[in-house]
Amino acid sequence: MSKRVMNPAARVTAVALAATGLGATMVAGAGSAFAAEGKAAAPAAVTASAAVAAQADAQAQVAAQVKAAAAQAKAAQVKAAQIKAAAVKAKAATPAKKAAKKAAWVKPVSSYTLSASYNQGGAMWAHKHSGQDFAVPVGTPVKAAGFGTVVKAGPYGGGDGPAYGNAIVVKHANGTYSQYAHLSKIKVRIGQKVAAGQQIALSGNTGNSSGPHLHFEIRTTPNYGSAVNPAAFLRAHGVTI
Repeated sequence: MSKRVMNPAARVTAVALAATGLGATMVAGAGSAFAAEGKAAAPAAVTASAAVAAQADAQAQVAAQVKAAAAQAKAAQVKAAQIKAAAVKAKAATPAKKAAKKAAWVKPVSSYTLSASYNQGGAMWAHKHSGQDFAVPVGTPVKAAGFGTVVKAGPYGGGDGPAYGNAIVVKHANGTYSQYAHLSKIKVRIGQKVAAGQQIALSGNTGNSSGPHLHFEIRTTPNYGSAVNPAAFLRAHGVTI
């Protein structure tokens, strides 16, 4: 029986070829694997990039919304501050407006019935009546007809005679004087400044009086004998009785 002997050179060549073929197969397989991996990795990278972009866009939108909300809040605060400042200014101006609208002259009593009028004759007076009488109950608040300074206050007409009972005379800035007589109580003193409408006394029935009332005069001097028509004077100054 004979043996086949391979030429050593041929054997080396065969082994080399076999190795070469195996390497080629391995290389081809590896290349195929790398290609497959590359194909699989590409969509994942694109998806991650899109997610980052979407997140950045969402964050930008949220930041814009926060910024807009902050701007609106600031605008609201500014508006609220402006409204508050306007309210404070209006409130501060209100007393001044009220003072400006306050009448310079007022009625000496609020609720009354007119009785004896100026220059009326009768047995009650030695001469004709020198003022306007307002029939009111005893204790009715008596008010200063206008701003001025008290120059007389006391019994016996404040110095004008006992017929007036308790009386007050107020000097006004226009050079006239107002007199309030037959009072039950005097609430001011000589030298005191009074405002129009300020309570200065309570009405009564003192002196030469036929019943509870306020005797009111307007004079050109502080003394008896210089009276003018008080109703006409008040009308001329915007007060109707």
